[in-house]
Amino acid sequence: MHPCLTCGACCTMYRVGFHWSEAEPELGGVVPRELTEVLDGHRLAMKGTWAKTPRCIALDAEIGTYSRCSIHPVRPSVCRDVPASWEHGAPSPQCDKARAAYGLPVLTAADWPVVQAPGSDAAPANEPVAPELDHDDDPSPPTRPPLAA
Repeated sequence: MHPCLTCGACCTMYRVGFHWSEAEPELGGVVPRELTEVLDGHRLAMKGTWAKTPRCIALDAEIGTYSRCSIHPVRPSVCRDVPASWEHGAPSPQCDKARAAYGLPVLTAADWPVVQAPGSDAAPANEPVAPELDHDDDPSPPTRPPLAA
């Protein structure tokens, strides 16, 4: 299971600000406008994230137990751009800070699955593999390309 699905801490720690065009269907925007508020002349923010104690309006979670973004397929670009630590082979300071604020352990490379090479009996020792960029509510495991030789 993707670690974000049992976390959600980042959605309660940061202001989610983005260009207004992301919520304008006429310009290709998909973020639901009714879930945003004006941040300034060029940016919107997800409701709840500009508060003294931020919590995104789209978050459905009990932090550290379960977490899901109710608008995951149409979430703002800034949400898409913040990876979980070691998701792509490097730490994420935003992820680490948010998890630590809730007393959750920071993620490590060992938290990510390894892929077994086709025809092989054993997976490479502790080799992290980046899960698909767009984890979603689909319970089926993501498909991954075979490892290069």
